[in-house]
Amino acid sequence: MSSFFAGVRTLGTGFGIILRRPKLLFLGALPALISAVLLLGGLGALIYFSPDLVTWMTPFADGWGDAARQALRILVGVALVAAAGLLASVSFIAVTLLIGGPFYEHIAEQAEQRLGLDTSGDGAGFTRQLGRGLRDSLKLVGVALVGAIVLFAIGFIPVVGQIAALVLGALFGSWLVTLEMVGLVFQRRGLRLADRRRALRRHRAVVFGFGLPTYLLCLVPIAQLVVIPAAVVGGTLLAHRVLGPVPRQDGVTQR
Repeated sequence: MSSFFAGVRTLGTGFGIILRRPKLLFLGALPALISAVLLLGGLGALIYFSPDLVTWMTPFADGWGDAARQALRILVGVALVAAAGLLASVSFIAVTLLIGGPFYEHIAEQAEQRLGLDTSGDGAGFTRQLGRGLRDSLKLVGVALVGAIVLFAIGFIPVVGQIAALVLGALFGSWLVTLEMVGLVFQRRGLRLADRRRALRRHRAVVFGFGLPTYLLCLVPIAQLVVIPAAVVGGTLLAHRVLGPVPRQDGVTQR
């Protein structure tokens, strides 16, 4: 449990730093606002058109009795919206970090300098780093889509399906959120998404201590504007924790 709460404290440190720097908070909130408007608009459109969509998805139920047909289509509609909500919540992080990449890089470097952490990288230019970020973000959105489909199917399990989907969705979302938030430091050092997964698997309790409250707070629309920049700072600190200091060619480590 101590490792889990260490992850929670890492997020708390991010909040502490970002709330004392209004300029950084504004820079981090702007991309989050743009992403929230885009994704909430898409989710709202899905909810509005869901009756027609569910009817199109279940033509085999047209000949059923009214009660059975309505029950099935309500269940499909709830599962569809829940899966879309999970995909939107995870995609929100990816889209926000992609839109606000330079802003969040600046925020992360400011936090590192404040705490005396190393900000060096592998020397890749802006274009190459942008390409890395885009590639990794698309991979994570793809993983989120597969996860949403699996959770959609789990939601059909009688009695326990909806509860299981919510619990597993929170854990799955927490893991993906943490993968996103540590990305700036990993990409700067030339490490791939697979490297992130391997590093974080060795610190699962810390990962969920950081990722679970981040994921749950990101479900609150207004809170997202503060949570995202704070989580970027917290994720940066977490990345330094799991990676350790940068080795130099002379054998000395940089902290």
